[in-house]
Amino acid sequence: MGIFGKVTQVGIINYSLKLICCLFLGLVTLVTNGQTKKFDIVIYGGTSAGVAAALQSSRMGKSVVLIEPTNRIGGLTTGGLGQTDIGNKQAIGGISREFYENIKKYYDDPKNWKWEKKSDYKDGGQTRTEEGEPTMWTFEPSAALAVYKSMMDKEKIKMVYNERLNRESGVKKVDGKIESITMESGKTYKGKVYLDATYEGDLMASAGVSYAVGRESNAEFGETLNGYRPIA
Repeated sequence: MGIFGKVTQVGIINYSLKLICCLFLGLVTLVTNGQTKKFDIVIYGGTSAGVAAALQSSRMGKSVVLIEPTNRIGGLTTGGLGQTDIGNKQAIGGISREFYENIKKYYDDPKNWKWEKKSDYKDGGQTRTEEGEPTMWTFEPSAALAVYKSMMDKEKIKMVYNERLNRESGVKKVDGKIESITMESGKTYKGKVYLDATYEGDLMASAGVSYAVGRESNAEFGETLNGYRPIA
């Protein structure tokens, strides 16, 4: 092998080492960026409360992520509870009323009446929608899901599905405040504010927030109308 051959071989080795280093650094960066995400507001639980919180957070100009443990947002609202339990409709406002107004707009579109004619539909029960009312109080699960997604599509909301909190060691706290939360997959989310919008309260429990199971006694907070009261 001549001098030229040795020089070429050394050059190839040096180039290969540089390429390996670049690939390694790129991989480290990719893994780091892919595992830890930072937001102003981190919401765990894609229930109706979680969706509403994410919408308002975005409208306030905050970066927000909504983490749902399953593959469907909306909780009971998109899961089959389509007849709303309310008393005075005028007490419903804000994003909740906006949702019901969008439900009305959804059903005002003829193409969304797939299984029956609009003229054949009867809205009965305690949530009867009055003639000319701008809202609609009964709906199909698919309609609720479509409306929620439409509302969220207009905002800057990072939506994450199928990520469950590591309840054993997934909540990192510093000086009594949540520093980050980690999912069972290993993905970590950091925020300035954390909201637990689950039905179960897993994030709060894992963070060490005190809670009670069942109703507390009258003496707990000096109340008289709470807890178990036997009927005389």
